[in-house]
Amino acid sequence: MCGGSGTRVWPESRESLPKQFIPLLGTRSTFQMAIENLADPLFETPIVISNQDYRFLLAEQLKEIDREVRIVLEPVRRDSGPAVAVGTELAVEADPGTIVAVLAADHMVKDREGFVESCRQAAAAAAAGYIVTLGIKPSEPATCYGYIKTGKAVVENGTVLKAEAFVEKPDAATATKYLAAGSLWNAGNFFFRADVMREELRRYAPAVLDAACESLAKARRERGFLFLDRDSFACAPKISIDYAVMEQTERAAVVPADIGWSDVGTWAAVCDLSQCDGDGNSIRGQGVIMDARNVHIRSDEQLTSVVGVDNVVVVTTQDAVLVLDRAHGDKVKQLVDRLKAENRREALEHKRCYRPWGYFQAIDQGARYQVKRIVVKPGGRLSLQKHFHRAEHWIVVRGTAEVMRNDEVVLVHENESIFLPIGAIHRMANPGKIDLELVEVQTGSYLGEDDIVRIEDIYNRV
Repeated sequence: MCGGSGTRVWPESRESLPKQFIPLLGTRSTFQMAIENLADPLFETPIVISNQDYRFLLAEQLKEIDREVRIVLEPVRRDSGPAVAVGTELAVEADPGTIVAVLAADHMVKDREGFVESCRQAAAAAAAGYIVTLGIKPSEPATCYGYIKTGKAVVENGTVLKAEAFVEKPDAATATKYLAAGSLWNAGNFFFRADVMREELRRYAPAVLDAACESLAKARRERGFLFLDRDSFACAPKISIDYAVMEQTERAAVVPADIGWSDVGTWAAVCDLSQCDGDGNSIRGQGVIMDARNVHIRSDEQLTSVVGVDNVVVVTTQDAVLVLDRAHGDKVKQLVDRLKAENRREALEHKRCYRPWGYFQAIDQGARYQVKRIVVKPGGRLSLQKHFHRAEHWIVVRGTAEVMRNDEVVLVHENESIFLPIGAIHRMANPGKIDLELVEVQTGSYLGEDDIVRIEDIYNRV
């Protein structure tokens, strides 16, 4: 499952580039790490279920790690219940007895071998008809996770236990009681036989299953993606698989797992997973810390300094800075909700906006002008388009641009430029083998991204 927005680690994670696609730890994104965890022969080709807005990000990140998957795209967000129902139906089509593992793309595990062994145990119990989850052995009485109360063993070797109850995130006192009673953290990973989950969905969440089945029946394949039917999928209730099935089924079981798991859900979790010095400080990017302890700095470009302040996280991006007391990590989501209510662009988008052909990044803007940096990947091609309110100047600084302007095609080389007047039908492509980089200067009365009339597009965005 790869469709979340990851608002609790804003400002690095935003809806246009959410947490699962960001290298929060190391050089790989959590999505890439999750896919690499499935390299063991235990697993067949993964099915990635994500939002259709992320399809080109998915393809690019899979290309970087050279992995093949099947990609299913949701037209609207409907939480994990409908996503699991879609995965279940795809598995039933292959074989009703298929064992399905439902995993999250924005979590991570330190012990990959332990993870695979836990999955093997869960799969064996799932084959016997149980719906199994991995229960993480708690390291502390955390209040940011749900808990699973465990019962007796359900298989002979005693490694799989009955899941007696799923309980919501507790307060500190209740979490301490759960820890003493041997309860486990709910990691949100599930294992089941496809026909068993289908039966439970039919019993407890028939509207979810019906919407999933119809959206698959009317789905279309395009450029290697399976697009679920919008109208059918939108009829699905917005509900998690926990509420839809797991809290109601009598078949729930749990495998206790000590695998170094984290949902990387808050900046405090990122800090805990980062390499720190003797004072508990860690820096990613450009940072200086003086006379301070337990400080985490993230700043890829600007120099960020912290002096004499303990227990803070400072995240500096191109257009936003977050200064956070580590004890208040759960409030970042509330902050993002407030920014959305104030219609702040920074709540949703980065200054760098990714497109299937590359990306563009705002540099400067005024009342009647805007300057952008544009990078087009080799073979990338922008849509054939025109604008009603702006003209554009393109200055190539690296590579060669193939530009269609009305009825002519022009090659624009490094240190050359071309002018596109208001209303001109135009398109740019990169015919070379290196990235094409250019500076775009827009001038006119209106410079919004919605002043684009697409006439033709190889990425089917018309």
